[in-house]
Amino acid sequence: MIVETTNYFAREGQAAAVLAQRRKASAIRRELGLEPGRIYVKLEGAGPDTRWECRFPSLEAYKADMAERAQSQAFAAARKDMHTLLERFERHLSAPDELPGDGG
Repeated sequence: MIVETTNYFAREGQAAAVLAQRRKASAIRRELGLEPGRIYVKLEGAGPDTRWECRFPSLEAYKADMAERAQSQAFAAARKDMHTLLERFERHLSAPDELPGDGG
């Protein structure tokens, strides 16, 4: 399993707009037939104002998802609009640490 996490650090006063734009991007993903993922909103502490996470069964599935996004003009426009609202953006890929004998 592969987990993609994107962190959105909003410009001053733009946290609500960032959340709305992430919701729009997730709706576009649905229209493309892609998993919409989950959106998380910061309640307190340091860190991103909005975080999005999506799980993929394999690295190949993740790459296919990225290719589908890259071909979508609507997704490209949503991404461009999002970056006007951000101070910082991060994308992370991770996989579970599965030690032998730990049961997964």
